[in-house]
Amino acid sequence: MRSSLLKSCLTVLLACVTACGGSTAPEAPQALEPGESLQAVLSPPAPPASGDIVDSTAYLGPVSLPGAVQAQFTTNPQAFSFSFQAPAGKTLRLEVTHLGSSMYLDTGLFVYGPKDASGSYGTTVVAQDDDSGYGQLSKIATLTLAQGGEYLAVVSTGTGAGKRFRLELGDPAAAPASYTLRLGEEALPPNIYALEREAYWGCDGGCDGELHVYAFPWSYAGEPTLAMATRTSQVQQILSAYWLSPTGIIPYADLEPRMEIAYQRLHPALLSTYGNGTEDVQVATYESGYGGGIFRLFVILFPQSHKVVTLWQDHWL
Repeated sequence: MRSSLLKSCLTVLLACVTACGGSTAPEAPQALEPGESLQAVLSPPAPPASGDIVDSTAYLGPVSLPGAVQAQFTTNPQAFSFSFQAPAGKTLRLEVTHLGSSMYLDTGLFVYGPKDASGSYGTTVVAQDDDSGYGQLSKIATLTLAQGGEYLAVVSTGTGAGKRFRLELGDPAAAPASYTLRLGEEALPPNIYALEREAYWGCDGGCDGELHVYAFPWSYAGEPTLAMATRTSQVQQILSAYWLSPTGIIPYADLEPRMEIAYQRLHPALLSTYGNGTEDVQVATYESGYGGGIFRLFVILFPQSHKVVTLWQDHWL
């Protein structure tokens, strides 16, 4: 009875927070992820009869990593290409920058390769973007190349005759200090769902809990932080609803004894399901006391697997 009442209260509180907006301050807009665009993506150069995309472009030579090149469009439409060498596993950023590019220029950016034994880049697009950069300029914020070799970067336009562009290739940018992760909830896989249900019924009236799993995109250098996860609306709604206070950040190994006994079987299962085996998984802990019980929230960040798990637990004294 008490468990049902508490869950009903939490549902109502969260609904009120969502409906009322939670805060009167609007969220700051965030940069689009690679490939996202408010406009239709520009079409890549037409595949030539040769089967090598470079033949549908004006090839201007190699560019180093890191490095930058400039050129000027002369006709509409037009595509320029540049080759670059990269080792396997390399992560880089490609951007048509505001600095060095003409105003009101609209570009498309495409990557092909690696070059095969016959010397062809092929016609398969490895990555592409339209308007993720400044204005209508293009940016691929992060691209990890599984194979080493020589690749081809193509900058195109449909209406930019007479305008200059600057293409920069380098390491991904660091996330802004105030960046907040963009969480998308995922369904629990069968093994986690079964353990979560087992724990729920195993509390036998002495505790309660709820588990949620989220994925998030990441297009920056380095790894996300717990602060980026705890600033999300999903976490802030629970904190405000239950007046929770932070009680510290702990390594994942120290989480198990803090969990309700009925939920401790989830501890190794979460790590094996969502961790990659090498990442440093951290947990932000929160707690509040009330008449007859203790409410706890655990926010678990898997920084390389790009997952956030929230587990709240209610223990009745």
